[in-house]
Amino acid sequence: MILKLIYADRMKLKRSPIWLAFLFMPIVPALLGTLNYRANIGILKNGWYSLWTQHTLFTCYFFLPIMLGIYCSYLMRLENSNHNWNKLLTMPIKPWQVFVSKLVTASLMLVLSELWIGLLFIVSGKIAGISEPIPKDLILWLACGTLGGMVMASVQLMLSAVLKSFALPVGIALAGGISGLVALAKGFGHIYPYALMAYGMRSNAPQVLMENGNLQFVVICLAFLVLFTASGSLWLLKRDI
Repeated sequence: MILKLIYADRMKLKRSPIWLAFLFMPIVPALLGTLNYRANIGILKNGWYSLWTQHTLFTCYFFLPIMLGIYCSYLMRLENSNHNWNKLLTMPIKPWQVFVSKLVTASLMLVLSELWIGLLFIVSGKIAGISEPIPKDLILWLACGTLGGMVMASVQLMLSAVLKSFALPVGIALAGGISGLVALAKGFGHIYPYALMAYGMRSNAPQVLMENGNLQFVVICLAFLVLFTASGSLWLLKRDI
């Protein structure tokens, strides 16, 4: 049943304007980050690693949270309009299946976004004249960023279901991304849902290993995913549709 729900969401998104956000929004932080890198190349001497810090400064705290907010708000908006919840939840479908299917759909969109961000990073590095080999850690940064982003997506889906609004959850996602920067600066970003994506992508120090290790990062992300999925599913079960 979950696969059928995922397929249904995919069909709804097929010709959606949401893909404009997917295509164009990552270009902006890539451009800003590259320009910032070139403007400070006398200080930023670590090549790819320095460029990554400049890209993720804009991507992780501003643009990608907004994108995730848009993805999740749109997925829930499809059901919030025209009393679709009434139709959906009167079918032989459990609320948790609905929530999980939308989380999987948002996560697949996030994976595509991370791949696009990685490609833009490589192209930007070549344009910026970086001659060193591309860091092998790039795959790990993107993978961990995806896992951390899934946590943010689970929060945003829950908020979008509760608030029944498109714009407000997107604004909360942006505020969450900015607060994630503060959380990382204060040293508790590894346990703050809105900072896990930036923490996983090593936005501040790509050459430094995670303080608590990759395994603990994965465990924390999975724990948050279970928590917010259960909370969102319970809300769908109890909500007045």
